[in-house]
Amino acid sequence: MTNDLSILSSNNDKGSAIALLPLAFFVAIFLGTGIALHLQGVAYAFYQLPAPVAIIPAIILALMLDRTRQRQANNGLLVAPLETSLNSFIEGMGNNKVITMCLIYLLAGAFSSVAKITGGVDAVVALGLDLIPGQLVVAGLFIISAIIATAMGTSMGTIGAVAPIAVGVVSATDIDPAFLAGAVVGGAIFGDNLSFISDTTIAATKTQGAELKDKFKENLRFALPAAIICLVIYSFALDSQVTELPSQVDSNWILALPYFLIIVLAILGVNVFAVLLLGTVLSALSGAVFADYELANLGKDIYAGFSAMQEIFLLGLLIGGLSQLMKVQGGLGFLVRKIESFTQRFASETNKYANKFAIGGLAFITNLAVANNTVSIIVTGDTAKQLAEDAKISPKQSASLLDIFSCIAQGIVPYGAQALLAAASFGISPVEVVTNVWYCFILALVTIVLLFWKNGES
Repeated sequence: MTNDLSILSSNNDKGSAIALLPLAFFVAIFLGTGIALHLQGVAYAFYQLPAPVAIIPAIILALMLDRTRQRQANNGLLVAPLETSLNSFIEGMGNNKVITMCLIYLLAGAFSSVAKITGGVDAVVALGLDLIPGQLVVAGLFIISAIIATAMGTSMGTIGAVAPIAVGVVSATDIDPAFLAGAVVGGAIFGDNLSFISDTTIAATKTQGAELKDKFKENLRFALPAAIICLVIYSFALDSQVTELPSQVDSNWILALPYFLIIVLAILGVNVFAVLLLGTVLSALSGAVFADYELANLGKDIYAGFSAMQEIFLLGLLIGGLSQLMKVQGGLGFLVRKIESFTQRFASETNKYANKFAIGGLAFITNLAVANNTVSIIVTGDTAKQLAEDAKISPKQSASLLDIFSCIAQGIVPYGAQALLAAASFGISPVEVVTNVWYCFILALVTIVLLFWKNGES
């Protein structure tokens, strides 16, 4: 363990463990409410209580615990005012990485909103349908979902755009709807995991201090082989022969160019703020020239994109403050020690090897609890970074592992938003959807194999 960990930990392990109670409290409230509502038959039960609201009781508990810590440090006397604890909380909210992450969320929302309204999503779908041979419909829809999700940065938006097309394919063929739904969700997860403007990518890179292009290349090492295996399976798994695909959109392919442009610019290493601003402007201009978009609505549409990111923006700030309180109280340091101690029991090589699986496992388990991949990354980001620094794991790899394993979990939880939306669109059970998201299962296998092989080094 490096000396840096001493900053996060206290000499009292019991006290450090108690410092984790606010995080456990947040997960319990978030998960418990979802389970209770689900048992009552409420649709989208795990999304009825917004995370920024669920975390408020946890923050209050963290402040109370910090006051107790101060009292113990002063022999039972509470000499510091409440503002001392609040200042620690606000310091965490105002952390440079947290603020940067939140600003990127806003710009990503603006671009996604303007590009969608101007017809960019419809253009990508239409272009894809024109290029797909009928007999490769499942593989083709996986690719379309992957492209749209990479460009839009949202798996939910992708499923909403592609599912109606896929439902039309089901009605015209004898393809199992669960099989096709799994392909659409898998492609959406693939793109969301790789996208430069996805909230998961933003959270992973900013919490780990990695560059977007470096994380993208690192992710591609795991995601691309998994996607290729899926495409091979989808290409040969069907008995039905589809000769004509139903098209529900008619759009100008030029409207899709801003999507592809931001991918190219981001890969080239252009600053993400410049990329998103340029993409938003070009989307508006292309919509005005080649469609019927009115530039007078640009301000309103940009703000709509801001509003769409409100929940994750607020959660990012609040989690930043809560993490700072847990650091001060030694909670994160305690968690790192326990995770390392557990994983080293199963590691036959180095501490570096064990910590990689610890980072991935932490994100995976947290996501199973909260059913939100971005939330799980934000919650576990500081702990993952400390594990990575301790074992000299590069920021790009720790960011990649966080994103990969959180997305794997998100794709296979039947109470996740992706499975629920796909199930509603296709008229099937969420369990049928997740058992057919082959991409996530294959990605998990590929990632584990590559991490074993040469210790997962780039």
